[in-house]
Amino acid sequence: MPDDLDDELPPDEFRRRLAKVNEMRGRGEDPYPVRFDRTHSLREVRLQWDERLDSGANTDDEVRVAGRVLLIRDMGKLAFATVRDGTGDLQLFVSIGDLGDDAFVRFIGSVDRGDWVGATGTVMKTKKGELSVKVTGFTILSKALRPLPEKWHGLADTDTRYRRRYVDLIANDEARRVFDVRFAAVAAIRAFLLDRGYVEVETPVLHQIHGGATARPFSTHHNALDTELFLRVAPELYLKRLIVGGYDRVFEFARVFRNEGLSTRHNPEFTMLELYQAFADYYDIMRLTEELIAAAARAATGGTVVEWEGAPVDLTPPFERRTMVDLVKEHAGVDVHPAQPVDELRKVCDELGVPYERGYGSGKLVLEIYEKTTEMNITGPTFVCDYPREVSPLAREHRDDPSVTERFELIVRGRELANAFSELNDPVEQMRRFEAQATLRQLGDAEANEIDNDYVRALEYGLPPTGGMGLGIDRLVMVLAGVTSIREVILFPHLRPEGGQ
Repeated sequence: MPDDLDDELPPDEFRRRLAKVNEMRGRGEDPYPVRFDRTHSLREVRLQWDERLDSGANTDDEVRVAGRVLLIRDMGKLAFATVRDGTGDLQLFVSIGDLGDDAFVRFIGSVDRGDWVGATGTVMKTKKGELSVKVTGFTILSKALRPLPEKWHGLADTDTRYRRRYVDLIANDEARRVFDVRFAAVAAIRAFLLDRGYVEVETPVLHQIHGGATARPFSTHHNALDTELFLRVAPELYLKRLIVGGYDRVFEFARVFRNEGLSTRHNPEFTMLELYQAFADYYDIMRLTEELIAAAARAATGGTVVEWEGAPVDLTPPFERRTMVDLVKEHAGVDVHPAQPVDELRKVCDELGVPYERGYGSGKLVLEIYEKTTEMNITGPTFVCDYPREVSPLAREHRDDPSVTERFELIVRGRELANAFSELNDPVEQMRRFEAQATLRQLGDAEANEIDNDYVRALEYGLPPTGGMGLGIDRLVMVLAGVTSIREVILFPHLRPEGGQ
C-alpha cells in the first residue's frame, strides 16, 4: 500500500488501479499470470521486418510479443500503445475491427501505462511508417498499481532516482544509456583478458585480516567461529597466492568494501578489477592497462575519445608516463624526493600550506604534497609513476632508486582510475613492510595494513616476478559514460535511510 512519503502518487490512483485488479479477478482473469510464451523480442521484430516493409504494408506473419506499456493513445475505435522490453520499443496497433468489440473495450478499460502486456498479432507498418503489431489478442501480464511519472521531472530528486532505480530505468533513457555503457565495458574487459590467457577466479569476501589496500574496513562477527571478520577492502593478497600456486595470469571482478565517506567519487561498496601476471613488471602492466581501457572504450562508446566534464578525453594508447616528483616540480614549483630529510620536507609542506602529522616520514610527506598540490591538476590520462616506498607496502622497490617503488596510478582529470605495481616478492622485506604498517596502526592509522603471516608464508614458497593492477570499474564507467557522480553508474548506490532516519 502507498505510504505518506509517496508524494508522486496521484490521489486515488492506487485505489483505481487496485479496483481494476479486483474486476479482472471477478471476470476470472489472473492479473499476474505465471508465464507468457513469446515468439520474438521487440528487437527481433524490428530486425526481421522493419527494413522489409513499406509504409502501409500488412503481413500475415503472426508474432507473440510482450513488454511494458509506456504510452497509450485512445482514438475512439483505434488505439496505439508503445511497449518496451529489455531489447527496445515497438508499437501495438489496437483496433476494434481486429480485436472485437468486447476485447477492445476491455483493453481500453483495463490497460494502464506501466502495465506489462502480452500481445498476439500480425506484423504491419502504418501509413506513417511506424512498424507495429496489429493486435488480435492480448493478456495483462502484470497489473501496475503505481503509475509511471508522466514526465521525468516527477522524479527529479536525485536520491529518489537512485533509491527507486527500477523507475529510473523505465522512465529515464539516459540512465539506461549509462548502464548499457557499463555492461558493454565490463564484457569487453572480460573478453580482452580471457583472450590473453587470463583465468577469471573468485576469492573470499570475508577476510580474517584487513589488508591488501590502505582503507578502513567494515567488520562483522562470525557466530560459528566466534571471531571477527572483515569485508574485503581488496582481493590482492588472495590473488597473489594463486600466482604462488602456479596460475600465471588471474583476474577478478571483485566487490570491495571500504568504510569511508559518501561523495560523488566514493561509494562504500564498489567494483574493482584486479589482475596479476607472472613474469611481468609495471611497464608491462602499463601497456596492458592502456590497451584494456581502449578496448573497453571502443566496445562501450564506439571510439577512444569520450566527452567528460565538458572536455574531450583521449583514451588512445599510449598514455603519458610521468614520475610523481617531476609532476610536483611542474605543478607546485618545488623539488622534493622521498630521500630528503623529514625536516626539509616539513618546511616545504609549511610553505605550501599542506597539512601533515608529526609521525609522517619523508615518503608520506611527498605523497601529501603531491595529493594537495598536483594530482587535481593532471588532465591525463597519465601514468603517475614511482610512488614513495613508505606508502606502498606491497610494491617492490624501484630497480634504480630504493626510496621509491615500481608503482603507478592512472590519473584522468585529477581522479585515480587504476593502481599497479611490480609486486614485492621478497618475504623478508614484505614482513618488514607489514611491521612498519603495524606500527602506523598502533599510532592510530586505522587504514594501515595488518600483518598477514599466511601471506608472508605463501611468499616464502616463492612468488615469481609479477605485475599487478587494480582498476576502479565504477570510475572508468564515469569517464566512458560522461557522468560526474559515481551514483549514476552504480545500479543501487548506498544512501541515507529513507526519511532521513
